[in-house]
Amino acid sequence: MTASPERRTELLATAAEVFAAQGYNATTVRKIADAAGMLAGSLYYHFDSKESMIDEILSTFLDELWAGYDAVLDAGLGPRETIEALVTESFKQIDRHRPAVAVYQKESRHLAAQPRFGYLTDLQQRFEEAWLGTLERGVKEGVFRADLDPRLTYRFVRDTVWVAASWYRPGGRHSPEEIARQYLSMVLDGIGVRT
Repeated sequence: MTASPERRTELLATAAEVFAAQGYNATTVRKIADAAGMLAGSLYYHFDSKESMIDEILSTFLDELWAGYDAVLDAGLGPRETIEALVTESFKQIDRHRPAVAVYQKESRHLAAQPRFGYLTDLQQRFEEAWLGTLERGVKEGVFRADLDPRLTYRFVRDTVWVAASWYRPGGRHSPEEIARQYLSMVLDGIGVRT
């Protein structure tokens, strides 16, 4: 017996919320089932394990993230425009997949050690190459400052974008695009008043 696509999506959304709040190790199938309003045994009709659930949560988020990133990277934009588009796409994904982002941030290092989740290490390397490569290209082309270490800049930008998953709530005062616009203004233009 398999779940309808809608029910499966609902169950995965519930599981993502539970994993995000309690962590992978502390989350049991029973806790997910309780949150979904069903018996633990019934959840096994839909998923064979909590590992399968977290795998589907992460792979769905990362597939969508990379579909957006690939479109940006294939667009032939300049370095600044590429960074702007990557940041905007990141905030859109935080809006769509906030619990999955939180799970990824908390659990990816631990999960990547398991063969089933080897793709997490591969995608982290690909993520670094895309962002760091764009920053290095920007320095080479005179778009970004040469006096800043590109790797340090990459880490700062990466961490300050993705930490937004800890405070961002969909449907809040600012859209993901507006948050990205303000973030980019701060990062690329500074917060000091121009004189």
